[in-house]
Amino acid sequence: MELPEREFWERGLPVAGLDEAGRGPLAGPVVVACVVFPPGTEPFLDKDSKKLSPAERALLFEKIVKRALFVGVSFATPREVEAFNVYRATKRAYARALRAVPFKLGAAFTDFMPLENFPFPVISEAKADERVFSVAAASVVAKVVRDRIMELYAKRHPGYGFEKHKGYPTREHLEALSRLGPSEIHRTSYGPVKRLFDRKGED
Repeated sequence: MELPEREFWERGLPVAGLDEAGRGPLAGPVVVACVVFPPGTEPFLDKDSKKLSPAERALLFEKIVKRALFVGVSFATPREVEAFNVYRATKRAYARALRAVPFKLGAAFTDFMPLENFPFPVISEAKADERVFSVAAASVVAKVVRDRIMELYAKRHPGYGFEKHKGYPTREHLEALSRLGPSEIHRTSYGPVKRLFDRKGED
């Protein structure tokens, strides 16, 4: 794990790391997390959240929340994804999450999501969730929060299996979509969901 935060920490400046979860699923929000650690924090993550088990992520989530100066999340709702497309909706959620930090930052790092019009450098790097400590922590937070949201949605919308696949286009999910039709949290602009709506329009 790299620590480009150190350049700013040595000047006493906190640094934000941001990452998202949920751009690929057919249902539910995109969740963007923003994490700011105290300058000089010793890294305790060594891999991207997608390579961790749910139990490992849960333990790290608690550790991150305890050690961070700030942990925040922002959401791009299914309707926002439809209105702006998933990239632009996600970018808007990144900007909201970063603007919510209640103190001055020295810089922010994102996982390949450029952001403009901030009074500090926003450094956007490919695979930052695997290489930059603060971004890796944000990746864990985003994934844990989104998974918990989808587990709650599974109770509101039974039958789709959200508690298992979290909205991703698994065979179980596609079969449930075909059987039940789209729910209120499905992204109607995404191919498999859109095709169901198109067929309904033809009936």
